[in-house]
Amino acid sequence: MIPPFIQSYQKTLNQALQSQDWDNVVLLAEVLQLCWRERRQVFLCGNGGSAANAIHLANDFLYGIDKTDGRGLRVTALSANQAVMTCLANDIAYEDIFSQQLTVQATAGDVLIALSGSGNSPNIIKALQRSRELGLTSFAILGFTGGRALELADHPIYFPVHDMQVAEDLQMMVGHMLMQWLSGHRPSFAHERQNSHPRQQLVLRS
Repeated sequence: MIPPFIQSYQKTLNQALQSQDWDNVVLLAEVLQLCWRERRQVFLCGNGGSAANAIHLANDFLYGIDKTDGRGLRVTALSANQAVMTCLANDIAYEDIFSQQLTVQATAGDVLIALSGSGNSPNIIKALQRSRELGLTSFAILGFTGGRALELADHPIYFPVHDMQVAEDLQMMVGHMLMQWLSGHRPSFAHERQNSHPRQQLVLRS
C-alpha cells in the first residue's frame, strides 16, 4: 500500500502535469534546437533549489544531449559562479545578480530560461526585463500564481501548483523532457563545416 504522504505528493504532481497544455514546452524545444544549430547562447537562472536546477540543466544541455560529438548547446547557468554572484550582490544589489550578467554576456537572439516557484523573485523579474531590453527570447517555468514573471516572460510555462517542492520537480521534469527530445533531434552542422574557415592562430608579439 502506498503511504498517504506519497499519495498526496503523487496527486499534486499528477494534477499539475495534467493541467499543462504543453504548447510552450514544444516551442521551447524548437527554439533550443534552433539555438543549437545557430550556436546561439542559452542562459538559465533561478534561486535556491531553482538555482541548483539551472546548473543541472545547463550540464544536460551542454553535454548530455550530444555525448557522441560532445557538441551540445552553448549554455550558461547564471547561478553557477559564486564569485560573480557575491560580487554583484555586494557591489550592486542581489536583485541584479542575473540581469548584470546578461548585460555583459547576452546578445540579441539568445534565449533566457528563468526558473522560479513564485515568479516574484526580484532578480528573476529584473533578468526577464533585461532580456527584453537586450532582444532575447525569454521562457519562464513557474508555479503558484506565476507572479510577475507570468506576464514578463515571452513564453511562460506555468503550472498552477501551490507546492514549492513539486514546482521545483516540474522544472527538472520539463528540462529532462527537453534534453531527451534534443538528444534525438540533433541538427545538422554539415553546412557549417563545409563553409567554415580555419580559425586564425593568435600570434603574440614581444
